[in-house]
Amino acid sequence: MNTYLAYRAHQEEGRVVSRLETLEAAPLQAGQVRVAVHWSGINYKDALAATGAGRIMKRFPLTVGIDLAGVVAESSDPRFSPGAEVLVVGCGIGEESDGGFAQQAVVQGDWLVPLPAGLDLREAMAIGTAGFTAAMGIQRLEDNGLTPAAGSVLVNGASGGVGSLAVQMLAGLGYRVTAMSGKPAAADWLQELGAAEVVAAELPDKVRPLEKALWAGAIDNLGGAHLAWLCASTQPLGSIASIGLASSHELHTTVMPFILRGVNLLGINSTYCPPALRAKVWARLADDLKPRQLARTVQREVALQELPGVFDDYLQRGVTGRTLVRCI
Repeated sequence: MNTYLAYRAHQEEGRVVSRLETLEAAPLQAGQVRVAVHWSGINYKDALAATGAGRIMKRFPLTVGIDLAGVVAESSDPRFSPGAEVLVVGCGIGEESDGGFAQQAVVQGDWLVPLPAGLDLREAMAIGTAGFTAAMGIQRLEDNGLTPAAGSVLVNGASGGVGSLAVQMLAGLGYRVTAMSGKPAAADWLQELGAAEVVAAELPDKVRPLEKALWAGAIDNLGGAHLAWLCASTQPLGSIASIGLASSHELHTTVMPFILRGVNLLGINSTYCPPALRAKVWARLADDLKPRQLARTVQREVALQELPGVFDDYLQRGVTGRTLVRCI
């Protein structure tokens, strides 16, 4: 197509303004691939970028959306032929280059992952960066020795996109999952997704350097005081995958959990994941890590034209599960 719709962020008079626009398709440069985007998904980072609530965009104007899945329409990379089903998560799209909230996107061939057998394009975006990051966290936890026999695994921020997918993946692997959520109404849903128990997101008034050792491992989506408490309450040689900062970007703790219990704090960055690890994790997402109730994780679908009305819910922490964007 010579023209296409895209949801673009602009910087105007010192603030970020986003809107749907019609763009002209540009010729491909060496190594680039044009993808007809079928699906994308909304992440918290997209809400920050589209509204300017966070400094996400490295330049303006730029198409929003850090995820996309679709079909190759044109390629200057011999690895990808027209008609191939592909996906991109992270890799700087929606931050440094045009992203997935569009009817088409031009990306570098090195960023593309062939759609694994066992997933369709919609399922890939139901997983998206949220699920890919959760899966990376689980991979890193297991690389550091976590097994179902080691004990319970805690997932905080469990009702969000990353958390709800992590609950399903861990439960599917046979782990006993404790879901921590600040949304009491989500408790039954989280248990249906596989959580053995759901606990409130409440912490002691003061976290001691070492609390009772409870967790063999954890997926942390919150940061701040919740992560400090996790460090203090993880079992000897246990590991925490630090994924998000929905509560706070700060961390005030002591070295006690690390030098007296050998706790591992693992930072998870899905944006610049090495290609070999990216391929390995996506292969698992189509196999043993595929969420068992992926369809139930998707709480709504929106069209490109509906995007302006959805981001405030993310900023107000009012979103449960995943929202998909229909781009065709």
